[in-house]
Amino acid sequence: MTVIKPHASHWGYFDAVVENGRVTSVRPFAHDPEPGALIGATPDIVHAACRIDRPYVRKGWLEGKRRGHLRGGEPFVPVPWDRATRLLAEEVRRTRAEHGDAAIYGGSYGWSSAGRLHHARTQLHRFLGMGGGFTSSTTAYSYATGQTLLPHILGTTEVLLGRVTDWAAIRRHAKLMLCFGGLAAKNGVVNSGGAGRHDYLPLMRAAAAAGVRLVNISPFRGDTEADLGAEWVPIRPGTDAAMMLAMAHTLIENGREDRAFLRTHCVGWDKLRAYVTGEADGTAKTPEWAATITHVPPETIRRLALECADKPTMLTAAWSLQRADCGEQPYWMLAALAAMLGAIGKPGQGVAYGYGSTNGVGAPRRALPAVSGPSIRNPGLHIPVARVTELLERPGEILQYNGRDIVLPDIQMVWWAGGNPFHHHQDLPRLQRAWARAETVVVQEPWWTAVARHADIVLPATTTLERNDIASSSRDRFVRAMHQAIPPIAQARNDADMLADVAEELGYRERFTEQRNEEAWLRHLYDRWRRVCATQGFEAPDFDAFWQEGHVEVPPIEPGEEYTQFADFHADPEEHPLDTPSGKVEIFSETIHSFGYDDCPGHPVWIEPREWLGAAEKTAEHPLHLLSFQPATRLHGQLDPGRVAAADKIKGREPVLIHPEDAAARGLQDGDIVRVFNARGACLGGVRLADGLLRGVVSMATGAWYDPARPGDPASLCVHGNPNVLTADIGTSRLGQGPSAQSCLVQIEKWEGELPPVRAHAPPAIEESAAV
Repeated sequence: MTVIKPHASHWGYFDAVVENGRVTSVRPFAHDPEPGALIGATPDIVHAACRIDRPYVRKGWLEGKRRGHLRGGEPFVPVPWDRATRLLAEEVRRTRAEHGDAAIYGGSYGWSSAGRLHHARTQLHRFLGMGGGFTSSTTAYSYATGQTLLPHILGTTEVLLGRVTDWAAIRRHAKLMLCFGGLAAKNGVVNSGGAGRHDYLPLMRAAAAAGVRLVNISPFRGDTEADLGAEWVPIRPGTDAAMMLAMAHTLIENGREDRAFLRTHCVGWDKLRAYVTGEADGTAKTPEWAATITHVPPETIRRLALECADKPTMLTAAWSLQRADCGEQPYWMLAALAAMLGAIGKPGQGVAYGYGSTNGVGAPRRALPAVSGPSIRNPGLHIPVARVTELLERPGEILQYNGRDIVLPDIQMVWWAGGNPFHHHQDLPRLQRAWARAETVVVQEPWWTAVARHADIVLPATTTLERNDIASSSRDRFVRAMHQAIPPIAQARNDADMLADVAEELGYRERFTEQRNEEAWLRHLYDRWRRVCATQGFEAPDFDAFWQEGHVEVPPIEPGEEYTQFADFHADPEEHPLDTPSGKVEIFSETIHSFGYDDCPGHPVWIEPREWLGAAEKTAEHPLHLLSFQPATRLHGQLDPGRVAAADKIKGREPVLIHPEDAAARGLQDGDIVRVFNARGACLGGVRLADGLLRGVVSMATGAWYDPARPGDPASLCVHGNPNVLTADIGTSRLGQGPSAQSCLVQIEKWEGELPPVRAHAPPAIEESAAV
């Protein structure tokens, strides 16, 4: 018997085709103009051989080998659910009693489910918060630096995360769009909370067809699709701020800065001007100066600056630009450049961040909220999300962040759900060593990912297709019913249910569940959203009608309703000030200046990265700049065991994109297996020639599951191709403390030995005879 179930994922809405209790295929959502290929990998993952079938405990942990013991190389022992629940309750109770609430770190960073109820991080943080609090994280790996910086200079993170100037306004009013970091098509496949419509590429194509000239300023030509007809300006990684400063110098030199806007809508222009012209430090930031840093010809810099002054222009930067050493600087300077043009708030013009980073950014939509899950305020400590290794390494020491001095607690227990730090964190060998400082690591996970393999207590979680939920995103105008398609596989359980049992052992089950079952929670969350929509003029159907239909569609905006961010501010900065101390664009921030950070002073500057192609003393040993990018064949590490990801690999290894001339200089050919290495670590990859790369730059996707040749050994080669064994785990600056994943120099050499097996997608060693 065949059954069709409406469902959703971060890579798109779909209908699941179920036959005899198995998901056999999926069908794209009927309203999606460009459904991505990733939905086809969904059945592979649900029924993958690496599903965790029951609770497990690391054998060494049961024997008392806890703090100081490297995880990842020991067998696991299966235990019954009731034993696992008691162990967890006892460990939480003991840790709080002996070390305090702050000794528990609820990491749980990741995309997990598109569903808003069964969102693993939300459920775990609610559980830990009700128990007395815990150490948590703030900001996001994707855009942590921008999240921290932009409220200081533009008064909001909406310009990064929210309803930015839409493509309809850009198409109608702009003539030029400079895209630092490009508009990569692969990023438009995914959207946190799901996507009913993949409008990403159609909207860009419509703008290009209407006459908006796109300029891709990136080390990789492929960061913008060929059919968009974009000009490619190759630039050295990490040098965008230098190019922007030189563009500013050109505007000043030609008297093209909008002095009236700078006077009425901005503060601090005089200080930045003195820096750009060289009055402040003796170095004029001319195009010739920038050319030696960026390798962009000075005439190209001048031409683009003057074109921006001559034409209605939108400026944007991908999220990836701020995931680098001093990643605050290009974001800040881009806002300053937009201010110099007087473009902020003009129809279809100005500045926004992330058009090339995820589906839905710039999609015309009504300003309605998304369905949101049950949450609770954590009364405990928060650290910047990318500083988890430092948290574990430096108990009692000070971490400076955004003007605050955070005293790092001594973490005894790490509890992770819905994410995989051994995918998204940098310098994995260092993380693995720091991981050993915790007494207990708990992981809720459907699959034997690297974080599950490096845990002490492993709880098998259901996938989205084994439960009911609601998918929703503020960037998409559809809300999707996610019907349970199959029963839970083996002993997998919903995160909320397993946590409710532990809460019962700890005495607060009823507070945690609010005496609602799954259906009652879904009705509650949907009805809460429906009431808010009604106050904003949209009457959504009731829950029963929504659940039967399978989705709700919010009406599109009408032609002529296009949205431009900061339009009111542009029209009247006194009546509609920004939420900054001055109410204006802070080209110079007195607040940031007062922090005294030499790695992020009071206005945008050029700061040489720690690792870049201009560092002669470092490139002698490691002459290639590695860019680690988001993959086209999976979502971060999700879907890696599936057919779509496997088909893209070379002899089971992640591809390494390299310019043909760089490959020839090393005696490499397409398809060769290579060792990519630096002082931090090494991994294997497969050569894929790419003439659209700047010479000296190589590129690998993140997300190949971490697979050390010697499990449990941080110094071991990753045989699968996870580039985060190579990337530097250094905060962008003391202001943002974001991940600096793109400041990474490497060398590449041909692998001559026997190829080691890839074991990442197989279960670890399990000792059935030791089962308790």
